[in-house]
Amino acid sequence: MTSFIDGYLRSPLSGIAPWVLMSLLATPGHFEIAVCTALGLALATMWLGSRRGMAVHALDVFGAVFFAALAVVGVFAPPETITWLTNWAGQLTNASLALFVLVTILIRRPFTLPYAKEQAPPEYWDSPLFSKVNYVISGVWAAAFTFSAAVGAYGAGVLGDPDNFWTGWVLQLGAIFFAVAFTEFYPDYAGAKDAASRGENEPAPPLAKLFDWLPTFVLIAGIFGWVTDALPDAAGIGMIVVGVLGNVAVNKLVPAKPKN
Repeated sequence: MTSFIDGYLRSPLSGIAPWVLMSLLATPGHFEIAVCTALGLALATMWLGSRRGMAVHALDVFGAVFFAALAVVGVFAPPETITWLTNWAGQLTNASLALFVLVTILIRRPFTLPYAKEQAPPEYWDSPLFSKVNYVISGVWAAAFTFSAAVGAYGAGVLGDPDNFWTGWVLQLGAIFFAVAFTEFYPDYAGAKDAASRGENEPAPPLAKLFDWLPTFVLIAGIFGWVTDALPDAAGIGMIVVGVLGNVAVNKLVPAKPKN
């Protein structure tokens, strides 16, 4: 359990998790719950990290300040402001985080860099490959949050349904899961490509590994959409079938990790 917590705290996911929670929980009628949950997780992450001798990252501080500000607004704002936030808090959250990540890239301090330095030996920190990996991964996260903000805004503004099954949940979660998969995939992939350019033989992970989460995601989304009547029966059952068949295909394309 301790190793799991340490691994989580050293991962950029620890800074991103409160934002994802806020974005997904901030559905109509749940603004206060979403803000309190996100703020609580952000503060707990910083507290746990400091207790274990880890640095507090800029993303942690930005998140705590952002959610605390929303909490204050939620207490003192008039009802019409709360109504607006109820419909648009998810999009505001995604857009704010996308902007934060883009700024860290522009100032040449990609937000994943401090997390990566906590896991990599110091002799790698100044290498071009180390820098490239962090820029690329940060860019993918910026794209994921920009995409989530855009589809959420479409659901709230065009469809008039901020809690839409597709724009409020499936597409946004899909973007996040892809970014998580890319974060795990790209360092090994980039390392293998760099080794190949130097004439060394280092196996690269298959590109299919980037999407090995997708069939299960489609399966669960299909089940959820079907049982909640968010999808017609045919669509829900179709997604379930696609998810099952996709899992079979992934098991053939992506070799299982060897057991220690």
